[in-house]
Amino acid sequence: MLIPSPFTPGDLPRVLVGRAAERRRLADLLARVTAYGELAGPPVVLHAPRGLGKTTLLRDTEDRARELGFVTAWVACAKGSPMLTELAASVRRALIDAEVLDDRSTKRVLDTISVEFAIFGVGFSTEFARGAAPEVPTGAISSLERMLHEAAAAIRARGGAGLLVLIDELHAAPYAEVGVLLNAMQNLAGRRAENPLALMTAGLPSTPEMIMRAATFGERSEFIGIDRFDDADSRRVLEEPAQEEGVGWAADAISAGLDIADGNPYLLQLVGDSTWQAAAPRTGDTIELDDLHAGEDRMRGQLAAMCRARWDSASDLEQAFLGAMADYGEEIVPREHIATTMGRESRAISVPRARLIDRGVIEAAGRGRLRFTLPGMGAWIREHQRG
Repeated sequence: MLIPSPFTPGDLPRVLVGRAAERRRLADLLARVTAYGELAGPPVVLHAPRGLGKTTLLRDTEDRARELGFVTAWVACAKGSPMLTELAASVRRALIDAEVLDDRSTKRVLDTISVEFAIFGVGFSTEFARGAAPEVPTGAISSLERMLHEAAAAIRARGGAGLLVLIDELHAAPYAEVGVLLNAMQNLAGRRAENPLALMTAGLPSTPEMIMRAATFGERSEFIGIDRFDDADSRRVLEEPAQEEGVGWAADAISAGLDIADGNPYLLQLVGDSTWQAAAPRTGDTIELDDLHAGEDRMRGQLAAMCRARWDSASDLEQAFLGAMADYGEEIVPREHIATTMGRESRAISVPRARLIDRGVIEAAGRGRLRFTLPGMGAWIREHQRG
């Protein structure tokens, strides 16, 4: 009988591997709420380019929190959509599902706040230019503060651990609404013992800067950077799901897969899935190097589509920047090389650099050095755009 692929590119992995330090830190914060019935601490901000597993970490934390007795509310931000109205709706749904909303006063508070956010949203769900401070409506702050307090306290009073709010894609949230969220959390921190609550978020590398611009005390948030997997965890990502199905990897096949993925969690899943589809293994089989080569067209096609999407979304100046990076031929590219290739002074390339980092296309790799966040993008540019 053929075994379906245990690999899930573009979706949550079936077997969670690695991130031990990050998972332990998030578990410690949940434990504080569980043990003391108080605020977990400042907002947590997981930040990394796309494909490195931020959402997976949030979902893993959500699962563990529910086992501990938390009620969880999830929000996935989208460009141009209000965050706070969705947050109010998510908290309300979570309390209904957990049968916490029997209390009429709590229900009335949440219903009122949902309407307030819809009204506030007309005036403050807007985008702000880099460096501009958002004008934060005081009423919105107090409404959010009241909602989170009422919800968390009601959960604790009914025997639960508290409320866990998880916000994904925070970089896409309206700038002023991020300011409202930070101000409300800051106010709740002043009454820490009365608020059994944790806030955990995830966003692109630009998110920490956005948070610090949205509120001066945003710098007190707990920023956790997510990096690529090292070789040991990368190997486990490919081996462990296969082992659970009674299938092994030949040494040369797994080495070639690791070279292609270069520690990128999404690409590891893509390599595993493409190879599995080509091999169609049965229990007891071993995936060979020929199987990986047979699946390369599929994985290369997917990688090319991702590179094309990133390239096409870049402006002419950003494409020139990316082309200069690709021309270097190495993974880590000195900023001076980019400036020289573009015929500009180093300071003159700051704008395209910042925009490409904001969108997660490139990332810093040490002082004055950059790299593509998607392994293989430099080679794709050299082949398809500079050839």
